[in-house]
Amino acid sequence: MEFESFLLLISKVRNIEPGGLSSQFKMAPVERKIFSNLSINRRNPKKAAVLALFYPNRNNETCFSLILRPNYKGVHSRQISFPGGKFEKSDDSLKATALRETYEEIGVETTDIQIEKQLTNTFIPPSNFLVSPFLGVIKYTPSFRYNHEVEKVIEVKLLDLLKESSVTSKKLSTSYMKNIDVPYYKLNDYMVWGATAMMLSEIKDLLKSI
Repeated sequence: MEFESFLLLISKVRNIEPGGLSSQFKMAPVERKIFSNLSINRRNPKKAAVLALFYPNRNNETCFSLILRPNYKGVHSRQISFPGGKFEKSDDSLKATALRETYEEIGVETTDIQIEKQLTNTFIPPSNFLVSPFLGVIKYTPSFRYNHEVEKVIEVKLLDLLKESSVTSKKLSTSYMKNIDVPYYKLNDYMVWGATAMMLSEIKDLLKSI
């Protein structure tokens, strides 16, 4: 999709309600759906925010960035996610968290990013985080600079996300579920599943509703 066409779409997104959990759960294992808002609140989850950042590549195709986490001792080692992280006391808001973390992790200046919409909060059971996703846009091709929290930036074309053929599933075991059928997006030969896939599902539904 050419970037100018995407900008026309995104201008309409501001006035559309996101699909919420019904959109997110299209890419969630059945076992993930047991967590109600009440049970999540009882866990007193930590707050975090991520940014789905859209931009034109050098061929003027609309892309968004994902990151590959490095190998470390933690539940999200080697996983693929959006740039983002934990809410800090110095942050004015969760939007500020998403912008700060994006700058720290992939080097995109916060003043260059236009936040278009906040999406539905996503609960991550293994780490007990309630994550607020934001959709943002920059109007140039970024030169990414990443820190120790990022092994690689993965540039994904929006059209690849929108293809139904990108959705598949496989059996996986996680820290809280064993041998379950997990839906995922196959993007750039990477398996994108879990909370990131749920957020992408909401973005996909939102764009396709226009």
